[in-house]
This record gives sequence, C-alpha cells and structure tokens, in this order.
Amino acid sequence: MIKDLVTAALRERMGSRLLLVEDEPALANLLKKYLERLGYKVDACTNANAALALLDTHPEEYALLITDLSLPDMSGDELMTRARLRAPHLPAIIASGYPYEPRVAGVEFLQKPFLPNLLAEAVKRALKA
Repeated sequence: MIKDLVTAALRERMGSRLLLVEDEPALANLLKKYLERLGYKVDACTNANAALALLDTHPEEYALLITDLSLPDMSGDELMTRARLRAPHLPAIIASGYPYEPRVAGVEFLQKPFLPNLLAEAVKRALKA
C-alpha cells in the first residue's frame, strides 16, 4: 500500500514544494522526511511567522500548506488566511487533535494522530483539487 502511494505521488507531483508548519520540532522533522520520501520538496517551520516569511519570498513556489491548528504565534486558521493573501492559489491541510471544521474552500482537515498513509492520501487529494 505504501509503495503504491509513493509511486503515485512521484508520478503525479514530482517536485511539488510543500510548506509544513508544526510547532513540535521532532514531529516536523519526521513529517518532512516522510513527505520527502514520497517525492515532495518540503520546507518545514516550527512557527507561523517563519512560514509567512518563506511565502513572502517565493509565494508561487508552494503547492500546498500543511499546518497544525494550534501554533504558538497564531492559529493554523489564521496562518492559512494570511498565507492566501500572499498565495491565493494555495490549498491547505490543517491537522489537529481537536475537532475542526474548515470554513473556506480548499482546506482539508486531518485528525491527529494520523497514520502516514492518511497524510499521503490527504496531500494527494489537496494537490489534485
């Protein structure tokens, strides 16, 4: 199953750049490595302001924002809103251990904890949308 997901991800979105925002450094590193194994280029940040600084530099380079809902400097919802001011095309995945209902189009929710294959499937769906 994982091998099929890897093959599909490489075929469909080889080289897509993802912006990952997770305030727990160990989890950010783990998710970054997993997504890179799927063939994506990943910039990982541990706070929202760092992610916005990357978007300010090259907003067109990012195909997807993946963020935690609860960040120390702002919510994932607020980050997504500010990110879309810089990159209106940007779909998003918001992950949380708490219930969440996306209020705008182009946002998918991923309930934590999640298995790696669920993340891979969510990324694939978000990039196709």
